[in-house]
Amino acid sequence: MHACMCVQGVLGTVIVSTADNKPLRTTLDDHLTKQYAELIPSLADLARNLVRDLDPQNDLEFLRIRSFKHEIMIAAKEDFVLIVIQDPQASKTA
Repeated sequence: MHACMCVQGVLGTVIVSTADNKPLRTTLDDHLTKQYAELIPSLADLARNLVRDLDPQNDLEFLRIRSFKHEIMIAAKEDFVLIVIQDPQASKTA
């Protein structure tokens, strides 16, 4: 997790348990951690189901969402979801 925070533009990371959607580790404040832990795993499940509906032999490994303010990168694994929040403008200002 520390290695992710050293990358330019990374605002925070959260690791969420898929069993109960509880954050296991985080670098964000409590409010943001709770928001991401509640919303992102269900989005990853929807994306995983979509991929499997299109091709039952396939599975979701990585999901990337980009908005004007943030880029959210999601690695959905069996036991946990890794969420990395990044500033998409950081590379332009460096």
